Amino acid sequence: MPPSAHMERHFKSSETVRDIVIGMSDGLTVPFALAAGLSGAVDETSLIIMAGLAEVAAGAIAMGLGGYLAARTDAEHYISERGREVRETHELPEVETAEVAQVFRGLGLPEETVQSVTTAICSDRDRWVDFMMRFELDMTEPNPHRASRSALTIALSYIVGGLVPLAPYFLLRSVKEGLITSVVVTLVALFVFGYIKGRFTTPRPLRSAWQTVLVGGIAAAAAFGIAKLIGA
Repeated sequence: MPPSAHMERHFKSSETVRDIVIGMSDGLTVPFALAAGLSGAVDETSLIIMAGLAEVAAGAIAMGLGGYLAARTDAEHYISERGREVRETHELPEVETAEVAQVFRGLGLPEETVQSVTTAICSDRDRWVDFMMRFELDMTEPNPHRASRSALTIALSYIVGGLVPLAPYFLLRSVKEGLITSVVVTLVALFVFGYIKGRFTTPRPLRSAWQTVLVGGIAAAAAFGIAKLIGA
């Protein structure tokens, strides 16, 4: 019988997942803490809704802008480092060639093979620079659309997460009922989100789920307690 095909399954959209995690985790936690804090200080759900929506809008813009600037900084850093490597291959070719050879020596290859592969790589300037970027600096070229996609992903994730703790206040007139329902709904959402995040990022998704719930719960409890103390 022919051997069965080997299927390797690796998750490749780590940047997108990271952006979703950043936006969703803050979106679930910050508006949740704000709503809980206001619930300890006001008696009208309309005030909580207006303040919550304002925070979600401001938070989505701020988080999205932060993601955009971070991605732009990564792209500019890559361009700067690549330019430096290009200059070094012109100004210090012997040094750069030796660095390529050292990479292969570190893999335990025979010296004859090292020299042959090094010569082949250094015979093409672009390939040479690409190799140095990847194996000397451990840098890969960013997607040119990364900044705008990152900003949009983070902002939308923040909005989706932020509407979860606010939803009960839209449906219930009592602040107390809204708070209790918001706590239950948001903690469940935090648990599910933490578990899904853990499935992509760690071998222990349940621990990730409980950690996410703990962080969100502590933030909301602290906000509620502070509001109660100030209003007392």
